[in-house]
Amino acid sequence: MQNVRTTKGSFARKNASSFRTRPGHKSFGPRNNNSNGRSKRGDYIDPSRFVRKATDSVAEKVEIKHTFNDFKFCPELTANLNKRNYHTPTPIQDQSISHILEGKDLVGLANTGTGKTAAFLLPLINKVNKDRTQKVLIVAPTRELALQIESELHKFSWGMRIFFATCVGGMPIGKQIASLRRNPNFIIGTPGRLKDLCGRRLINLSTFNNVVLDEVDRMLDMGFVDEIRQFLNQLPKKRQSLFFSATIPPKIRDLVASFAKDPLTVSVSTGQTADSVEQDIVKVTNRDMKFGALTDLLADPELSKVLIFTETKRDVEKLAVTLTQGGFKAESIHGDKRQGQRARALNSFKNNEVGILVATDVAARGLDIKDVTHVINYTVPKTYDDYIHRIGRTGRGDKSGKALTFVEAR
Repeated sequence: MQNVRTTKGSFARKNASSFRTRPGHKSFGPRNNNSNGRSKRGDYIDPSRFVRKATDSVAEKVEIKHTFNDFKFCPELTANLNKRNYHTPTPIQDQSISHILEGKDLVGLANTGTGKTAAFLLPLINKVNKDRTQKVLIVAPTRELALQIESELHKFSWGMRIFFATCVGGMPIGKQIASLRRNPNFIIGTPGRLKDLCGRRLINLSTFNNVVLDEVDRMLDMGFVDEIRQFLNQLPKKRQSLFFSATIPPKIRDLVASFAKDPLTVSVSTGQTADSVEQDIVKVTNRDMKFGALTDLLADPELSKVLIFTETKRDVEKLAVTLTQGGFKAESIHGDKRQGQRARALNSFKNNEVGILVATDVAARGLDIKDVTHVINYTVPKTYDDYIHRIGRTGRGDKSGKALTFVEAR
């Protein structure tokens, strides 16, 4: 008896015919999610929206008008770019950097994996190098994204004696306070920890004349809108404000209208989801068959580096443990893990020490994990925007990827 059905003409259908419930498989269905396309606390998403063929993005390729040399960065920054073989900017970099160098406020919209971080870091590093009185506040929704921005800042500013502090929860606050005492030009942080440090009067936001809100839509989704408004209200009126994201829902438009001055909007998104990601659904007849279907998928060598999303922290941990007990090399990442544990899990996945990373949506935004072959939505995301960001972890840059979403057949 076949337990799984998939849509026609796809990778998932190719493997579906062999799906059987293996003896001894445990039921591993979601407790907090209805797999037919409706999240418990989210909106109904028509499963047909999870089906899309990958397209040849070359046909829609955006014309690149600049090289990095055209931006006339300072010699030190140019040397660091050359060391990393950065010669041709991505579309979002190509269209944003000149405006940021001119000091304009900007809203940058692009799909994930398109180089938004460098689009704002490079001109701001150049700005700080020319004028050491400049101070930059970068706010990110998650620890992982903040640490990733820190890593990029460190590489781009190597040898330039530009100091920075990264202030995120889940890590020793004492070290962060020590970094703040060096009067850094850049502070990168998550909303909760920044609010804490501001409350202790260890960060004086009135001294920051540049602000970047990265993945701002995610911060609003996570309920940080009040903190963001408080931060922006404390910044000096004369400042440069940069907003970067993949989507711009109404709340963000209101935020931009309230705090940006004549902002330019640069959009290089070619569609709601990445063109390079083949998307399909995996239909299971009932929850008891779900875990067996997943393990049959993972047994295919084509799924060599897989990011699996499920809704709750408990389900993430349970699924990772059960997969490991079944002989798969899997790690997990969720908000209850200490930062050191999260970093080790991410590094193991990035370095191909494990082929499977099970995560909550903490990993859906901003993380640049190279060569993820597949994203599997073991539970349906709460919103379609969440879906966009989940599957954006694969098919990054010039690579292709595949995304599969489990739904219950009726």
